[in-house]
Amino acid sequence: MRVPISLMAVLAALVAALPVPASAEGGPAWEACVGLTSTPEERVKACSTVIDTRSESGRRLAGAYCNRGHGLTEKRELDAALSDLDEAVRLAPDYACAFNNRGRVFSFKRDYDRAIADYDEAIKLDPSLALAYSNRGESRYNKGDLDGAFADFSAAIKLDPNYATAYTNRGLVYYRKRDMPHALADYTMRIKLAPGLLAYIDRGNVYRDSEQLDRAAADYGEAIRIAPTDARGWRNRGMIRLYQGDNKGGLADYDMALQYDPSDVFSWNNRGQARMRLGDKQGAIADFRKALELRPGLPMAREALQKLGAG
Repeated sequence: MRVPISLMAVLAALVAALPVPASAEGGPAWEACVGLTSTPEERVKACSTVIDTRSESGRRLAGAYCNRGHGLTEKRELDAALSDLDEAVRLAPDYACAFNNRGRVFSFKRDYDRAIADYDEAIKLDPSLALAYSNRGESRYNKGDLDGAFADFSAAIKLDPNYATAYTNRGLVYYRKRDMPHALADYTMRIKLAPGLLAYIDRGNVYRDSEQLDRAAADYGEAIRIAPTDARGWRNRGMIRLYQGDNKGGLADYDMALQYDPSDVFSWNNRGQARMRLGDKQGAIADFRKALELRPGLPMAREALQKLGAG
């Protein structure tokens, strides 16, 4: 199961938090600094030009620091990002974008209390900022406050019913609470709004744990279709096939999983199980030994080797 919540940035919300006077012309650097399609690298470069030339002032200069801080955060240059966002707060202490983005930096640093304090301020300044609610929910989740996280993700969805990430995050809370019907509903909405590899894997995991194995296999198959060179779809479907007694199908899936991720210890172990069931003793021994090489003492691999007389 993929437990950590992805800390996704929604640039539309970030830029919308930056008022731009109608009379301002900006320029190419400004447009790239605040543009929705700019990459983190492009954003940092363009915002640096705005900052270094002082072509903007006041709230717009704060916006340049805020957006460069965002770009640096995405590049995981967290100390530099924090410096920029501190400056954005200093220049415009009533600017929700700066507090929201600084909260993300604190969250990446695992300083969840300071992250939550910044998200609180962002929400106080802009109660309509769904992104801040979702981000605060992530920090609350990471502190183990599932009820607080649930309330924040629900608030984000109420503010923006098309906010795919909030459905993913609330679905994870439902999953942790073992409320599978509601988890399925949220993950299904996520797929409707933004289908992707992890969306199908997340829903597949709920189907798997609800013992709806055919549906789980179908979702993992969709993940494979979307990202055929990503091992996760293959190894998850391989596990379902082994559960269902389809050892040849499971073996084929684990062959593919190991082609794309040869470092996954459980794929070696599970392929060993498939080979053992199919009567390929030497192949199974080789796979279990590889699993133990990657994780010495792995109980299931050690026990399988003992069963095969190779322990």
